[in-house]
Amino acid sequence: MAPQDTNDAEQGLAAPPKFSFFSYLLEDVDPEECVSPLTGYCFMTGYIDALSFSAVFVWCGFQTGNFAQLALALARLFEGPPGQRDETFHIADRQALTSLLSFNAGAFVGRLGDRIGAHKRIWLIFATFLQVLMTMAAAVTIFKSGQPGVADARALPTWTNTLSFVCLAFMSASLGVQGIVGKRLNTQFTTTIVLTTVWVELVNDPKLFQFMHKVKTRDHKLIAAAALFLGAFVGRALLGAIGAPGALGIGCGVRVIIMLSWIFVPKKK
Repeated sequence: MAPQDTNDAEQGLAAPPKFSFFSYLLEDVDPEECVSPLTGYCFMTGYIDALSFSAVFVWCGFQTGNFAQLALALARLFEGPPGQRDETFHIADRQALTSLLSFNAGAFVGRLGDRIGAHKRIWLIFATFLQVLMTMAAAVTIFKSGQPGVADARALPTWTNTLSFVCLAFMSASLGVQGIVGKRLNTQFTTTIVLTTVWVELVNDPKLFQFMHKVKTRDHKLIAAAALFLGAFVGRALLGAIGAPGALGIGCGVRVIIMLSWIFVPKKK
């Protein structure tokens, strides 16, 4: 044994552990330090919803409305005397059903995250990568569909062929994956999709009007709302400028940035 090794052994000094990127990916992130990627998630909620609503008046992330819309479609079957009832499965109802089923299929992927570890860095990166692929698939399918991205009236949605339905499905599924990731992190951003709970908790926050102090329960909710609003604004502006395929392509880029940001979130202490 070399003299230096002998001295280290005698003093009980252990060699510093070698850095392993794979081990780094298997660490749990600190949910309290996830503000940046979750803000990006909220931005993408507004962004995706702006594109879908502009074309078919369906919110890919607002499944409460889509579910209620299906109930209204069912109720129409009992309106009026027999033989004069509206038994048509309207295209708006088909689009709502497509969004609802696809969103839940995307959220179902969260079961894989529960097995891997909902706070594991590798799962958060992989789940966001899935969102990138789904957004990319939506961009390709709506481009191939050849249909415009802005409807003139609620009764005249522009996405009516098979490929546009596939696009809507991919957009909704991407938000389903996003929603379960946000939910499992259990932060002030909640699911990063539906802000109803955020608004209710925000206006009842005991420290809502303490403007001279940083209040996490208030400030993070405001960040979530502002990011969603900004995402919807940017999404609609890009839709008008470059169309739905281009806007979804840019959305892919944003999601890649969010995916990479998980690498820099500090680990849980």
